[in-house]
Amino acid sequence: MVNILKRMAKLNSFWHKCLPRLKYHNPAVPMTVNRTEDTSVPATLTIHFTNPDLAASSPPPINSTASNPATPSASGAPTTHTKTIDCKHRDANAILFDLMELTKAKKVLPTEAEKQMMKDLAAMKLKSEQDSKLSAAVNERIRAEKAILDQARGEVAAASAET
Repeated sequence: MVNILKRMAKLNSFWHKCLPRLKYHNPAVPMTVNRTEDTSVPATLTIHFTNPDLAASSPPPINSTASNPATPSASGAPTTHTKTIDCKHRDANAILFDLMELTKAKKVLPTEAEKQMMKDLAAMKLKSEQDSKLSAAVNERIRAEKAILDQARGEVAAASAET
């Protein structure tokens, strides 16, 4: 059971990390995910290739994540051939590498504006972490002062009750 869960975790990692990026950078490419809870089914990624001329003439179907398999009538251009990637015991990077090899995809490097945006986001994250630590220190100091005041009030109340 543990091996099955590890296999599923690695494949889920691919869906969560890589699929959104693939969909973002390739909006015209129809992508459908058919997931199953049946663990006896092999963990595979099937790529359907079409004739580029037919694909250009037919409108792309809506990108979706389906809980049940897509029907053949719901697909876009007819499939000319398929290739399968075995995802069993493979991490997300290895699956992505095989996908890029099979589809002859090219890695798109970030533009200067995107690089600057990534630097800005990293700086904002660092500032956020520093602010979070500072805020936690201030809150701890306030809690300590409140505890001292509560203790002092308790001692005063106890002393006044004795007299």
